[in-house]
Amino acid sequence: MNKINKSRVLFKEAQKHMPGGVNSPVRAFKNINGNPVFFKKALGPYVFDVDNNKYIDYIGSWGPMIMGHSHPKIIKAITKQLQLGTSYGAPTSIESETAKLIKECFPSIQKIRMVNSGTEATMSAVRLARGYTKRNKIIKFDGCYHGHVDSLLIKAGSGVSTFGLPDSPGIPNELAKKTLSCEFNNENEFLKIFNKVKNDLAAVIVEPIAGNMGFVPGNKSFLKLLRKKTSENKSLLIFDEVMTGFRVSLGGAQEIYGIKPDLTTLGKIIGAGLPVGAFGGKKNIMDYLAPNGPVYQAGTLSGNPLAMAAGATLISLLIKSNPYKSLELKAKTLLDKMKEIFEEYEIPISTNQIGGMFGFFFSDALPENLNDVMKTNDIHFKNFLNACMNNGIYFAPSKFEAGFISTKHTNTEINNTIRTIKKILKEGI
Repeated sequence: MNKINKSRVLFKEAQKHMPGGVNSPVRAFKNINGNPVFFKKALGPYVFDVDNNKYIDYIGSWGPMIMGHSHPKIIKAITKQLQLGTSYGAPTSIESETAKLIKECFPSIQKIRMVNSGTEATMSAVRLARGYTKRNKIIKFDGCYHGHVDSLLIKAGSGVSTFGLPDSPGIPNELAKKTLSCEFNNENEFLKIFNKVKNDLAAVIVEPIAGNMGFVPGNKSFLKLLRKKTSENKSLLIFDEVMTGFRVSLGGAQEIYGIKPDLTTLGKIIGAGLPVGAFGGKKNIMDYLAPNGPVYQAGTLSGNPLAMAAGATLISLLIKSNPYKSLELKAKTLLDKMKEIFEEYEIPISTNQIGGMFGFFFSDALPENLNDVMKTNDIHFKNFLNACMNNGIYFAPSKFEAGFISTKHTNTEINNTIRTIKKILKEGI
């Protein structure tokens, strides 16, 4: 049983200085009624906390550590650039190098703009869509998180045609009303809303594989419908691949589904763990951005050389090794063995994975939308996650977050995880 005395002390101190003691809400462990763990280092498939506890890491900084923590080639690339300077606020050749690598893997991206976060990428993509189409309304889907952008941080109303309501104080009602949200994977509901607003519809934005309501893949017919209707209506289709880009395959979810969006947002892996984001798409749309076009977007640290050096190195490694079949096999092995154990104890669990991205829910069937996720067993989840943390297994501390596996996870880590889960269930959750 892990002791986290130093983490408890540090959390009390942190709460004096930062709201909730954290800089991103999920880190507070409120979803599992736990105390956040403070980490000090990471290597390969492991993270280490300030109390010197070692954890098998299935979060990987929420995705980017696809080739494990502290990869020597990435560390070398960052160190080399660090010695040349951290930021110039001016163009560098490495920006073009990174852009070329991304375009090589994503045929839908003809031009790309680097930014500093996934939130910034979706915000800018939506602004571009509105400017390009000269329309105002956006359709998103319940449970698909596109960052903390005012116009996207909304929830659906009570009816299928109800305009959005703010999901957070501080967002004006009038702004929220420009965005409509409907149920993920629900074709009929989408069509009802689409037909109601299509004359003023700038874009549809979607996570093709949702990673912020747990792990919920989009149905192929659903995503193809979005492509068909937006094309017919001369609205734009935006794929938010901040999580899935370079995670589920080299070409992201759009490669798996065989669908080309008009715009794609990226993040996480393309900076190898450093702050980064990007959005890209068709040349004629992207050229609507300043300085070529009238839609303004800027960022002092955009294309930061440290992030670009790290990201270009990681993407190059992924292109060379193409580890996705291996990652999927590892994730499937882990989840299949987990299911066997839970079935033995007659605890319902559903699982799924694509590439190195996965999810599990305490439910009989895999959820297809946010309503399904909300109905899964919270008590089992909280008890299981806390027990895992106490025994050195680091899964996402929220049922609304996906999990990730890396190339550095071997049979040793997977077998140790399974042994630990057997021990946890034997003791009871």
